[in-house]
Amino acid sequence: MTNSKIITPDRNLDRRKFIEKTSLGLGAITLGLSPSCLGDERKKHVNQNKKLGIALVGLGYYGRILGEALQETRNCYLAGIVTGTPAKEKEWQEKYNVKPGNTYNYQNFDDIAKNDEIDIIYVVLPNSMHKEFTIRAAQAGKHVICEKPMALNAQECREMIAACEKAGVKLSIGYRMHFEPTTQEIIRIGKEQVYGTIKFVGASAGYTHNNVDHWKCKKNMGGGVMMDMGVYPLQAARYATGEEPVSVTAQTFVNRPEMFNEVDETTTFQLEFPSGAVANLHTSFYTSINYLYVAASEGWYSLNPFSSYRGIKGDSKNGPLNFPVINQQAAQMDEVAECVRQNKPMRVPGEEGLRDMIVVDAIYQSLASGKKIQLS
Repeated sequence: MTNSKIITPDRNLDRRKFIEKTSLGLGAITLGLSPSCLGDERKKHVNQNKKLGIALVGLGYYGRILGEALQETRNCYLAGIVTGTPAKEKEWQEKYNVKPGNTYNYQNFDDIAKNDEIDIIYVVLPNSMHKEFTIRAAQAGKHVICEKPMALNAQECREMIAACEKAGVKLSIGYRMHFEPTTQEIIRIGKEQVYGTIKFVGASAGYTHNNVDHWKCKKNMGGGVMMDMGVYPLQAARYATGEEPVSVTAQTFVNRPEMFNEVDETTTFQLEFPSGAVANLHTSFYTSINYLYVAASEGWYSLNPFSSYRGIKGDSKNGPLNFPVINQQAAQMDEVAECVRQNKPMRVPGEEGLRDMIVVDAIYQSLASGKKIQLS
């Protein structure tokens, strides 16, 4: 079969202590939420011509990347920041011209409800804080982007979705790869079965993590490699096949027990899909690796790297997959803003994050039991 035509489609110590303290008390939040229709009257009549204001909650490593990306966006701009570090307040106000009145901390965060210049809140905090601040953002009447993974488990995801539905705001999860052109081509090739039926998916994502004092090494804060880099190969297997797995088997091992004594350092897992396709996936904090390979009945295609911020490179049985290099984060936030302005469904809604966490929950069940876990 010939290929069809390609179409373009370091953290402050005070903040760390605060985050650790806060993450221990999240279970005390009482929700009492029930789902309702999206789009209450406050959000239906957004000015379709104005750039929407985004507030970043958390100004760590990835928050800084998003701050830079917002300098390239067309539909939105950096309107506000939320941080527990006064020095960062001053730095960001001066660097990005953020108004002092649009600067918040974790204690007065709820006052953001009164700020009409902020339309969307992007939660860029440790995993253990995603649920709390997504729900608080929704209750403030703001649309929400929450970084991946969506939450600590599938039940938290359901509560976050319900909170946004009840508040009548939109929720998107920060899966930037869905906005990247070469990845979109991988999705198209699989959906249209350009190379026939998909038989096998292999994917791996990892880097060498050496910061022992980081929250990613702490279980109560949602640390561990599966809860960080592991979502990338899981996502890749799901979007490459276009299917949801029916079973999962997982293994884990630790090379540096002095650092990873609470969470997983390297995890491998295997997925089975309804069509008969299988996936062998790998994630690690021990070594740097980044690739996606798909084998189908009449050919193959791959990305190497497949989840880097830039430089995604594709190849196939019929030759290279050549697509423009873009700022993935800028494209993501621009599309989210446009969906808010036009009241359209999100490309990556909260339900997408929930689907991943259902599988992640099963991966941890398999690690604990040593058995294959069936997924309903």
